Amino acid sequence: MAGKARSGAEEAGAGAAEGVGGSVGAEGVAQAGAEPGAAEGAGDGRSVEERLSAVESALAALVAAERKVAAPTPRPEHGGAAPPDLFWALEGLREREPAPGAVMIVGDVALPDGRTAGWQLGAGTADLLDDEWESLAEAFAALGHPVRLRLVREVLRGHGTARELADLDGMGTTGQVYHHLRQLASAGWLRAREGGRHEVPAERVVPLLTTILGGRR
Repeated sequence: MAGKARSGAEEAGAGAAEGVGGSVGAEGVAQAGAEPGAAEGAGDGRSVEERLSAVESALAALVAAERKVAAPTPRPEHGGAAPPDLFWALEGLREREPAPGAVMIVGDVALPDGRTAGWQLGAGTADLLDDEWESLAEAFAALGHPVRLRLVREVLRGHGTARELADLDGMGTTGQVYHHLRQLASAGWLRAREGGRHEVPAERVVPLLTTILGGRR
């Protein structure tokens, strides 16, 4: 049993010396490398048991040092573990829709003009991939201009008339604003109301906001 213990200590000591390269580990290997059955008191005058004890102590110190280095750095409080229900919507969708899955947009918002909009719309993956995407070009093209994007945002903020919108910096002339408003209305992102005011239809509010959200990088 003593011979097996020494052999194990020798192998462990060699591994520690190779991995760490420290003087303590190297000393431990040198001590453990004595000839089997060497007489007590040979070499530095220590017995085999004393040498084994020294090797074991050195290994314990090396293992403790390695664990200390490998220990993960605690995260800051604001960047801790994600809450268990972070992906509650995704997990709920997976439970209801088996592979190949589905896509859903959902939202519940209160607008500055006092209106509220709650909307949910979903479609299966296969249905979306089989759809004619080119038919949606007009809807996306209407949003594909910086001024028109600003216009729909300002309309959501309560600036409803062409004059109010034209008074904002960078919007252009009233005629240019009318031109952009017509394009947005034709694509369904806006509609005209009485008194020359415009609004984003309630059923388009959440799809519009999710389009903006999806465009973020």
